[in-house]
Amino acid sequence: MFTDETLRQTCEGRKEWEREVEKAIKQKSERKQRFSTISDLEIKRIYTPEDVKDSDFERDIGYPGFFPFTRGCQPTMYRGKEWTFRMFSGMGSAEDTNKRWHLLLKEGETGLSTAFDFPTLMGYDSDASRAMGEIGKCGVAIDTLRDFEILTDKIPLEAVTTSMTINPPAPILWAMYLAVAEKSGVSWDKIGGTIQNDMLKEFIAQKTLMLPPEPSIKIISDTVEFGTKYIPRWNTISISGYHIREAGSTAVQELAFTLADGIAYVQDVIERKKLDVDSFAPRLSFFFNSHLDFFEEVAKFRAARRMWARIMRDRFKAKEPRSWWMRFHTQTAGCSLTA
Repeated sequence: MFTDETLRQTCEGRKEWEREVEKAIKQKSERKQRFSTISDLEIKRIYTPEDVKDSDFERDIGYPGFFPFTRGCQPTMYRGKEWTFRMFSGMGSAEDTNKRWHLLLKEGETGLSTAFDFPTLMGYDSDASRAMGEIGKCGVAIDTLRDFEILTDKIPLEAVTTSMTINPPAPILWAMYLAVAEKSGVSWDKIGGTIQNDMLKEFIAQKTLMLPPEPSIKIISDTVEFGTKYIPRWNTISISGYHIREAGSTAVQELAFTLADGIAYVQDVIERKKLDVDSFAPRLSFFFNSHLDFFEEVAKFRAARRMWARIMRDRFKAKEPRSWWMRFHTQTAGCSLTA
């Protein structure tokens, strides 16, 4: 990225700067010996072209909308199209949540995001003994198709995409959504949305479990296959690093576990379902945490896009550029909030 002469001049300039720093330190003690990111990656006193001397612009950075998508999947990113605005909403009963959804859509929300209560997340009906005290807490209680009909009453399913934060019983809640759409006269090729459906991160972090890992992954592959064949606009999995970060990981660990999970899912679908990678990879989605350290988070997102593009192209031999995209949703870090 830089000529040898530029790097030589930079090196000389840095050495001169370091001599001045040493003088300043002798005159006045530093207020802090070490600076680091939230993930405890050390921050140098200064950065120069020497730090990126081995980088290649076309190979490592490139342009938005072009491989390796370091700077984003779309050529103009969100200057041309705004983010979908979703407020995570689950208000106890299906009636309450339906009212909330209508209010949010009226106020400008452009997509729905569903919070379910803990019994629903674990696959329990509200009348189960283990559900006692948790019904409608931290999300909406959904037990039956009738509940789902109330939840989506007068919601334009063909015009609004719906994200459902549901994991072990994801296929059941998704089936309810499909049935409601069908009863409303909305064909499956017109609806769009996401089921989280990511069980590996449950074993790592969030711990809502119903089955061991092997059958859990099989069910995920089943849903990917079904969505690929019948619901073309649906994201059948949201591969999630968010919960891993909330459980105490660093940014590096969040990315490492999330990419490892994504690789495992892709591998299983190819081996178990014999699907061509380009038939389902464009509908894979991701979910990351955005912490307080702005530059570390930017670096994390850029690294994630670039790594996933290379994994899909070089490891799984995907041929379609959309299969190389890492499309992801981001939420701010709950663990960074004050009480």
